[in-house]
This record gives sequence, structure tokens and C-alpha cells, in this order.
Amino acid sequence: MFVIVTLGFFILKLAPGDAADFLAAESGSATEESVSALRRQFGLDLPILDQLWNYYRGLAHFSLGTSARFGVPVSELISERIPATLSLMATALVLAVVLGQLNGTIMALTAGRWPDRFLSVLSLLFYSVPSFWIGLMLIVVFSVGLGWLPSGGASDIGGASEGFAWFVERIRYLILPATSLGLYYLTIYARLTRAAVIEASSQDHVRTAISKGLSQGQVVRRHILRNALGPITAIAGTHAAGMLGGAVVVETVFSWPGMGRLAYETVLAREYTVLLGILIVCSAMVIAVNALVDVVQALLDPRVTVR
Repeated sequence: MFVIVTLGFFILKLAPGDAADFLAAESGSATEESVSALRRQFGLDLPILDQLWNYYRGLAHFSLGTSARFGVPVSELISERIPATLSLMATALVLAVVLGQLNGTIMALTAGRWPDRFLSVLSLLFYSVPSFWIGLMLIVVFSVGLGWLPSGGASDIGGASEGFAWFVERIRYLILPATSLGLYYLTIYARLTRAAVIEASSQDHVRTAISKGLSQGQVVRRHILRNALGPITAIAGTHAAGMLGGAVVVETVFSWPGMGRLAYETVLAREYTVLLGILIVCSAMVIAVNALVDVVQALLDPRVTVR
């Protein structure tokens, strides 16, 4: 985390402009005197090492700084957006893993036949198309054309604020962005599952289970998929960072009020303090997810131990 904060700080300082330039231009008084006054107010006129030291002092007191544009703590801005991003990532990951395993198993059990070939071509298509284009096409088909799902946002204006009605409303707004984000990873999990199932099917314990008279479904569930889950859970941890990066685009396309959209807005506003706070929180989330994946792998495979 120390390396991430330091590198992130210096990289953001290489970017042109700062919050003072944006605020002065937004207020219509972008004179040299007004910009200099804003820089003194936010401490942007200090040497870069002094700014870094001040930021470390804030972190030591569990402070991510204050937003120059909104005048509120950065932690408050981020905490308002974390639930939306986590719900989007979790839904997309569950969708990708469950449907990826299902498709991969079908591809493995029908290897060389038309279901395998059809799903392989479909997977290659989803892998090749950018997520933002998939999102736009989903909006055109399901929002504009059919009118089944909303095209953006997270809830209706004046809609339910709690209970089952709120949950259903949230799911309706979540379907399209989660599908757009998850289709790319669904393809990866499908290919991994296909390879793992084909490899596990040739193992001695699987042949023994078949000779004992177990049905194909029992063999697949108890003996094949259990072994295939190892590489899938391992790669899922590395995809946490990729999903956070993809959420920036998807949340912007669907106006989803998460950290990705906040990051996009802060880049436009040159709010590098907020952007650095988002980087720190996202990095901590990725580290936590990878640690959790290690524990899950130990639960799935008794040969793996966690120390």
C-alpha cells in the first residue's frame, strides 16, 4: 500500500492542471490571482515532497483528504459509492462464474460436436467485443427497442426506498450493467472450465466413479467440477482489479452511481485527491479479495493449506 500511494501520488502529479484550475474556470474567474489563491488554499503551491508528506500525515489519521470541489471528506464521497460498485462487481462475477461453468461444462461434455463449436464461437465473440459496445447494444435492444429494462441510473425517481419492492427495482437497474461487465469474464471462465473438465474426466477417480454406477450428473458434480473449481477461483482473484477498471467504463455508460463513475468525474474535474483516495480503496479491495480467494481454495482443495 505504501508503494501504491507513493507511485499513485507522483503519477497523478504528472498530469496537467489541478483542482484550482478547474474551480477557477468553473466560476468564470480564471485569473492568475484567483488560481494562485486557490492553490494556496488547497496547499497545491507547496513543494511536491511537502504535499506528499502532508498526505501521509492525513493517512496516519485515517483521512483521505478533502474534496476541493464539494468541500466534503474524500472518505465520505467514496463510502457513498462503494455499495453500488460492490453490488455491480458481485453480480457480474456471480453471473460470469455460474454461467461460465455451465457453458464450459456443456462444451467439455460435447467436445468436438456442434454445441461445443457454437458456444466456442459465441464465447470468442463476447471476448472480442468491448464491454462499452455491448452495453450500448443492450441499451438499444432491451431499453429503447423492447422497453423491458431501464437504460441507466440505479433507481426510479420517487421509487421505493426499502423492502422487496426496492430490491426488485434495484435488480432491474442492475441487470444490464452487470451483464455488460460480466460477459467478457464469462468467456474466460467457460474456456477454463472446459479445459479443466476435459482434464479431470481422464483421471482415475472419475473412471472409478463411473464404474461404480454413478450417473453422469453425479460424476460431474461430485468428482469433476470440484477439481475444476481450483483454477477458476484462483483466476477470479486476479479479475477483481480488471473488474474495477471495467466498472469505470460500464458505470459511465449506464450512469451507475459507483466509484468508477466517480473516478471519471474526478478526472474531468482534476480532483486528484479524490482520485488517489479511490486508488487506495480499490487497491485495498483487490488485496482483500485475493486473500479471500486463498482461503476459498483451501476449503475447496484439502491439499492446499493456509498458514
